[in-house]
Amino acid sequence: MLWQSYIKGFKSYLKLERSLSGNSVEAYLSDIDKLIQYFESINQEPKLTDISIAQLKSFITWLNELGMQASTQARVISGLKAFFSYLMLEEVITNDPTALIEAPKLSRKLPDTLNIYEINELIAAIDASKPEGMRNKAIMEVLYGCGLRVTELTELKISNLFPQIEFIKVIGKGNKERLVPIGGVALKLLDIYINEVRVHASIKKGNEDFIFLNRFGAKLSRISIFNLIKSLAITTGLKKTISPHTLRHSFATHLIEGGADLRAVQEMLGHSSITTTEIYTHMDRDYLREVITQFHPRA
Repeated sequence: MLWQSYIKGFKSYLKLERSLSGNSVEAYLSDIDKLIQYFESINQEPKLTDISIAQLKSFITWLNELGMQASTQARVISGLKAFFSYLMLEEVITNDPTALIEAPKLSRKLPDTLNIYEINELIAAIDASKPEGMRNKAIMEVLYGCGLRVTELTELKISNLFPQIEFIKVIGKGNKERLVPIGGVALKLLDIYINEVRVHASIKKGNEDFIFLNRFGAKLSRISIFNLIKSLAITTGLKKTISPHTLRHSFATHLIEGGADLRAVQEMLGHSSITTTEIYTHMDRDYLREVITQFHPRA
């Protein structure tokens, strides 16, 4: 295949100009490699300037025949669009054959949620007599009570707590700040952890302001939170597959089911678009449908 010099240039472009991580760069190159594999499978070796929309549509059909999921196909198409946009930028081609290619429509999978009894069981399973017990209880209450992403939790700082007005300042995606209300139970556990447990920790330099610390006095990692949730699920015998994000989903779902305004939930979750938040209204409708099916005599 005669594309190698252009692929090499694309790789440098992704690294240097778009500052993408190594994994992201490899994902883009893998998408291009799939197109190369397709042309090899039909014994063709077209020039980049000669690739047509019809050929790309045949390529997508080929991906589908391989049994590739719609989400993976969409990822590949996105990678190819980036590659041909780069070729346009470098004036290698004058027409972008991917411009009219649409990714397959993806069905929005509704996330798993927990009911309040399951959440209470998870929190009750934490042994508060252990050194990390009160910290873990506070973590669970803040995740569920404030609907935080796991990174938002690990980055939470003491200086961003405002207990007098019952709010916390959260640094979300793209370093966007938002104020989120925090309930009395979460505040009480945070107060106990910070002032009765954390105060005795030997804190590593640079970690003084982070709320949740590990046993070495450093900021708690994301994987530690995942392991905590998984361990609690095993302890309580919970059959659902859950993660820290499950508590965020549960937070939003319970608010919507309780009649909360969608815009308010969007603000608390830190969603840039309300369409992202609207998935929880679909979940609420599914819940209502289940109630009708179970209890209505004409269902």
